[in-house]
Amino acid sequence: MKINILDPLVDRRWDQLVASHPSASVFHDRGWLNALARTYGYQPLVITTANASEALENGIVLCRVSSWITGTRLVSLPFSDHCEPLLENLGQLPEFLAWLRKECDLQAGRYVELRPASGNLIGGCGLEPSCSYWFHELDLRQTLDQLFRHLHDNSIRRKVLRAEREGLSYEAGQSTRLFDEFYGLLRATRRRHRLLPQPRSWFRNLLEFMGDKLQIRVARKNGAPIAAMLTLQHKSSVVYKYGCSDKRSHSLGGMPFLFWRLVEESKARGASKIDFGRTDLNNKGLIIFKDRFGTSKKLITYYRHSQTRSPGVANLSNSRVVQNFLSFLPQAVSSTAGRLLYRHMG
Repeated sequence: MKINILDPLVDRRWDQLVASHPSASVFHDRGWLNALARTYGYQPLVITTANASEALENGIVLCRVSSWITGTRLVSLPFSDHCEPLLENLGQLPEFLAWLRKECDLQAGRYVELRPASGNLIGGCGLEPSCSYWFHELDLRQTLDQLFRHLHDNSIRRKVLRAEREGLSYEAGQSTRLFDEFYGLLRATRRRHRLLPQPRSWFRNLLEFMGDKLQIRVARKNGAPIAAMLTLQHKSSVVYKYGCSDKRSHSLGGMPFLFWRLVEESKARGASKIDFGRTDLNNKGLIIFKDRFGTSKKLITYYRHSQTRSPGVANLSNSRVVQNFLSFLPQAVSSTAGRLLYRHMG
């Protein structure tokens, strides 16, 4: 089986495959790939059996990440919760993976990593498990009343009702005001969790390239933003990607209120599910929070072929020492550090 390489940013056949393949997600979308390339300088590529004159019937999309800090690697895909190989059948997978392993070795790459969403898809094909996460999803094919009854009584349902009693206002869209409120809350939330904020340019580029597939939602109390989220959509699947809030206003139920609005609007527009994203296995608080929306969860595992086991910035950023250091940085400094370092973490 001959493997060919195409550029998904210019080859329109990739758009057609993403639109038609049942395993495609918003992370395969040209807009997402454009934002990765524009913000971080990554080089997207697709490996396929099709030559330049044939219809595209399969493909695995990756980004080539080149970093003087963390090395060169192929990742499918950086900053994406999951990214399924888009194949005609699983029988093709071993040869695709053999090509990726060989390419990694020939190019002296640090590793190649795939992030499938469908369980043990890659196991036994020459790649080793790298890390695992819980993945939550909410089935919207129930009635709205059923969905509301399945919310956890104390933690979610009562907070939604509390938010309504408090008179929280709500706005969704892509305006400059919504963007600024979202990013301000995101920086505060990342600082609270001792994490570097993503570059402002990342969200600007997502707004530009994702178009109406992206929505920002903000809850306000007396005109002041207290909670916000950014969602993406691919066909009938809505993806909750980023959320943030003002800790001082948590008792008002801003985030549960926004999630319930997301449920109502997604269902009204005919969506079949909400992807709540991945969660670190040791983040018990976030796991419980997502469970309480009536979601189902499954374990997803990333797989690597690696030439070295040395840690990179992406691993070190989760260490307690680094997190304690980050908590003392002034906000302007942490924002600059995020802008400089994030491209090395993909």
